[in-house]
Amino acid sequence: MQEIERPEVTRPMEETAGEIYRVAGPVVTATGIHPRMYDVVEVGHEKLMGEVIQIVEEKTIIQVYEDTNAVRPGEPVRDTKASLVAELGPGLLGTIYDGIQRPLKVLTETMGDFILRGVSAPGISREKRWGFTPTVAVGDTIQGGTIIGKVQETTHTEHRVLCPPKMSGKVADIKEGEFTVTDTVCTLDNGQKISMMQKWPVRVPRPSAEKLMPSIPLITGQRVLDMFFPVAKGGTAAIPGGFGTGKTVIEHQLAKWCDSEIVVYIGCGERGNEMTEVLTDFPKLEDPRTGAPLMERTVLIANTSNMPVAAREASVYTGITIAEYYRDMGYDVALMADSTSRWAEAMREISSRLEEMPGEEGYPAYLSSRLSEFYERAGRVKTLSGAEGSVSVVGAVSPPGGDFSEPVTQGTLRITKVFWALDTRLRERRHFPSINWLTSYSLYNITLSDWFVENVSPHWSELREWSMAILQREAELQEIVQLVGSDALPEDEQLTLEVARMIREFFLQQNAFHSVDTFAPLDRQYELLATIKRFSDLAKKALSLEVTYQELADMDSITLLGKMKYEEDFAGEHKKVMDKMDEEFRQKEVMS
Repeated sequence: MQEIERPEVTRPMEETAGEIYRVAGPVVTATGIHPRMYDVVEVGHEKLMGEVIQIVEEKTIIQVYEDTNAVRPGEPVRDTKASLVAELGPGLLGTIYDGIQRPLKVLTETMGDFILRGVSAPGISREKRWGFTPTVAVGDTIQGGTIIGKVQETTHTEHRVLCPPKMSGKVADIKEGEFTVTDTVCTLDNGQKISMMQKWPVRVPRPSAEKLMPSIPLITGQRVLDMFFPVAKGGTAAIPGGFGTGKTVIEHQLAKWCDSEIVVYIGCGERGNEMTEVLTDFPKLEDPRTGAPLMERTVLIANTSNMPVAAREASVYTGITIAEYYRDMGYDVALMADSTSRWAEAMREISSRLEEMPGEEGYPAYLSSRLSEFYERAGRVKTLSGAEGSVSVVGAVSPPGGDFSEPVTQGTLRITKVFWALDTRLRERRHFPSINWLTSYSLYNITLSDWFVENVSPHWSELREWSMAILQREAELQEIVQLVGSDALPEDEQLTLEVARMIREFFLQQNAFHSVDTFAPLDRQYELLATIKRFSDLAKKALSLEVTYQELADMDSITLLGKMKYEEDFAGEHKKVMDKMDEEFRQKEVMS
């Protein structure tokens, strides 16, 4: 079992406060206090929230999560003697937070559209009462991670109240009824009291009993991902791409359609207009599985590019802690981080103000280790209660100028096992999702192939390999085509180019805004690609029987095949295409 590094304790407040010695943007130096690393401190007369990131002799270096404009040396600094924690309990789902888990709706109601400095609000409402139903009885022995009761958090999501890690004992008293998150619902024989809310240091991974193999795919409904570059439940994926290549749209599609039960979406340093679109669209989206609003199983963390940079780092850790909490209940959680490049830029800015030795392109030398700490908190696990849960992490990367050789992209690729490379040239050709099938890869293909073979088709892996071989051959032929034109190629190579075009346009291209094509079940994906392969096999036989390539290219079944993915009655349309294809090849005496 993974042990936590720091106990969750709150030490008594000191009577005397320190004072500000130096201010450098979000980095404040204080004297007169003696905190631990990563303690939360209150800075200045307005009690701005900050976190200790360095201790040098008698000086304490603090990163402040709010704007430090007009803060001056001599103002007081007070150590809270506690770590930066996330509040975990009923009420998380459907809430929009900033990077340090302040609910934006609550703040907006009290101060309007602009958040004032030094203000705070609890991450979970202290007034709302929840109906608690115990799942353990008096006399039962429980330990950390045991589910002691249930709360109906949203229409379709049951919140499982957990015994906090490192607590154990026999149940001396447990109540049923309506309580606030701070009310005691369970008392142990050793006097420990358990409420529906627990706090957890965001930088400390939550413990689990065992890590499991990533042998189950996270089904996304996106053909290029599921067929060619799948990600496992509990896996990690990176989506690097230049401006306008569709990173955010892909993450929206994954949030809506992937078969996870809980979604945590982190807008880390994104442009305000993009984040506004997320905040306005998500509450209106319908969950395709339940028909309820998608927000009922989503937690949004909004930290736009004009917010203080230090809070970007906190937003990532806050999001992964919330994801781990729902994982511990036995849920499959998908976490979308958009984008980790902005997080890295915040680290670079703070590092430069600390006057640390810069690494490549000015990023701190510890960039890769911080990225590793984040992505390694993903995984499919056996929880402390014996259930199975997972956290799958998909991180968008925004390399300047689309340069994949820059440090954040390279550091991410060394950690994640799936690489969905977005291509600016595909975007210019209006090919979406603009994932380059020649440079992308998934290291989960081997471990997931047995699942696809058992649950979809025995020929799944064979079909994928055939398709990739055709696309690779097309790339090789394109160099010749650019010199002499496609008409100069032998007819069998012209057929290869046509089949590759069908794979690209009929299969890989997918319209996120089409009511049918936005999501493709695995059986439809297989049937669509298998139909293209059937055409290819019959066409090759036809060429050997001296049927011309032009006759094959003019077949009506090709047009029908291209429209098949947009039809609601897919099975009926598929039969129509197959019948038409067989008829046309029969006329050419291929199937006689």
